[in-house]
Amino acid sequence: MTIASNLGFPRIGRRRELKFALDRHWAGELDEAGLLTEAARLRATHWRLQQGLGISHVPSGDFSLYDGVLDTACMIGAIPPGYGWSGGPVSLPTYFALARGTRGDTPGQPALEMTKWFDTNYHYLVPRLAAGQRFELTENRPLALFEEARAAGTRTRPVLLGPVSFLLLCKPADDSDPLDLLDGVLPVYASLLRELAEAGCGWVQMDEPCLALDLPEKARVALALAYGTLAGGRQPTPDILLASYFGAMGDNLATAIRLPVAGLHLDLVRGAGDLDAALEAMRPEMWLSLGLVDGRNVWRTDLRAALATARRVATARGGDRRLMVAPSCSLLHVPVDLAQEDRLDPEVKGWLAFATQKLSEVAALARGLDEGDGAIRTALEASDEAARSRRMSARVHRPEVAQRVAAVTPDMERRASPFAVRRTGQQARLELPAFPTTTIGSFPQTAEVRRTRAALARGEMTEAAYEQAIEGWIAEAVRWQEDLGLDVLVHGEFERNDMVKYFGEQLDGYAFTRHGWVQSYGSRCVAPPIIWGDVSRPAPMTVRWSSYAQSLTPRPMKGMLTGPVTMLFWSFVRDDVPREQVCRQIALALRDEVNDLERAGIAVIQVDEPAFREGLPLRRAAWPDYLRWAVACFRLATAGVRDDTAIHTHMCYSEFNDIMAAIAAMDADAISIETTRSRMDLLDAFAVEGGSSYPAEIGPGIWDIHSPRVPTTEEMAELLALARRRLADRQIWVNPDCGLKTRRWEEVRPALENLVAAARRMRREVAQAL
Repeated sequence: MTIASNLGFPRIGRRRELKFALDRHWAGELDEAGLLTEAARLRATHWRLQQGLGISHVPSGDFSLYDGVLDTACMIGAIPPGYGWSGGPVSLPTYFALARGTRGDTPGQPALEMTKWFDTNYHYLVPRLAAGQRFELTENRPLALFEEARAAGTRTRPVLLGPVSFLLLCKPADDSDPLDLLDGVLPVYASLLRELAEAGCGWVQMDEPCLALDLPEKARVALALAYGTLAGGRQPTPDILLASYFGAMGDNLATAIRLPVAGLHLDLVRGAGDLDAALEAMRPEMWLSLGLVDGRNVWRTDLRAALATARRVATARGGDRRLMVAPSCSLLHVPVDLAQEDRLDPEVKGWLAFATQKLSEVAALARGLDEGDGAIRTALEASDEAARSRRMSARVHRPEVAQRVAAVTPDMERRASPFAVRRTGQQARLELPAFPTTTIGSFPQTAEVRRTRAALARGEMTEAAYEQAIEGWIAEAVRWQEDLGLDVLVHGEFERNDMVKYFGEQLDGYAFTRHGWVQSYGSRCVAPPIIWGDVSRPAPMTVRWSSYAQSLTPRPMKGMLTGPVTMLFWSFVRDDVPREQVCRQIALALRDEVNDLERAGIAVIQVDEPAFREGLPLRRAAWPDYLRWAVACFRLATAGVRDDTAIHTHMCYSEFNDIMAAIAAMDADAISIETTRSRMDLLDAFAVEGGSSYPAEIGPGIWDIHSPRVPTTEEMAELLALARRRLADRQIWVNPDCGLKTRRWEEVRPALENLVAAARRMRREVAQAL
């Protein structure tokens, strides 16, 4: 019998119940017991839902109050000093201190560094390890959740992050290699697996997504050692399903197949090339999990095509075929339930599937494989009709958009002059001091701002009244920034709901959901738009508000846009044409907006590309092609302006060393990056002494806005001093790590006062040294 399986379910709840519980807890409105009760209720709801949809292997341990990698670090005692932990179970305050930092009258501990989870828009917290790190099983969380589910009537398959991927995701606090700590980690994993087996757990899912990466031989040896120890020993353990996803295992497939595990999961959406080699090499007694349903995008599965693949596999395996059908990866990356979307265009809605619907597809495929087409005739017919409707829709492909993309010339992707020439014109126009100060764009989205936007959406407020409210907040923000002494101002983005959704709502080819939320990190959720057709800009999108803000001040006002690569990767993208084609369409729409902002007198235009690096393919062999079109699209969007108009960009937590040539090729006049948590280590890629040829200006963040801590002037000045060791003074801008939308004014005001004070201190020190 084919097993209908799931690798992970969205944690946040149908209506973001987890987010609101966390926010209430952090605000002091919900105590620890109340938060844990709500978390348990959500878990039980999700287990029942999956079981009711026909899923036989329901995951447990996929739920987290903040992040699964942090959960693993806390479970095995991988906690850096300074957070008050001395052994045993990690308290909830310590857990959140690691995730968010601490604050108080004295400087607290910073949060752990945060970065993107492989090539997704989910962020994980990066554990810090050092040579000689000791590990212990602080609490067998997978066992506790397995027993919690069993008591609720659901027998689950615990999910664990595998030991090798965990170590590879960690960052050394010294010059050591985290993989050298494997011998210390394995006894902890062995203990928790033994306890699971003793409790009657039949299967565990061990996630080793590192198998989709370019792995050194040392990592392959580590995998062999790890699973030889955990699955090949004499102690009782549950059967292990080894799961990799986000791409093909490729040259790592042979390593995975040789491991003494009971089953292997293949991502057949992004790694379909693994299938034939796996069928040829896998042991007959090994279970094969087929990731046939896309866990990262929202399009319906072509059930007939997927069923054909499953039947081919069943025929090849013969006899006791030992097959599971599953999503390609955890469903963490898609919204919970399409049934909530009562305002989506009916035609577009018919092409979609969210997590709940995808599990119905999984169950249908498993049943169809066992019982034949007749058993799932209704599902097959609905799938066929959705595929036909989407393929034949005249709304999807627009000839005028295709013609404009075809007319792009190389000159449209080049600025008129090199940066050295442009910089002179920009200095003359902007007249900025050394170490100019600015922010990344957004100011707090207060409850009043959100209520006003909601009132407009419900028809309870007129457009004129809404615009008057926005103008008031903008005017107040401009006055406050002038009084504070910031050099380049922003209008605050009070009219924007999200940095992608706001633009997508004004572009043709996009659709939007009411409840299509996915987790970005912690309680931060986003509702990615859906690109279903050709993209174009019917009218200006931001000029009205940027122009108004500029009219209020003689200081430079930044125009704020989201770049084409980020608009692409932070959306659910259509899968019927190449991504490069979609990105070029977006770039042309943004080019029109950039040019309109310039004509309106905006001298600094920031085109944010926080997704630029996360878009990199997991395998280096595919990098050159991606970087070619990603750089070209950014330049296509920005290269039409005059020399004295400054183009800025912003990128989030990333490792830049290996893509510096591409970042330089983007030809922005300034780039701001998140560097606080790394204490400027990320600047090494840009460093003068490091041999980088990066010519432009850089704004290294000196305030970690993902933490509620308000850093002191001394802390910020110290970070600026670290930046000066790596960059020339003429390059440095002073800014926070990221936008301030999620922070409170009570945090923003003192933090920005300290930021301006730190910049002024640095100017004085430099002047005195001359």
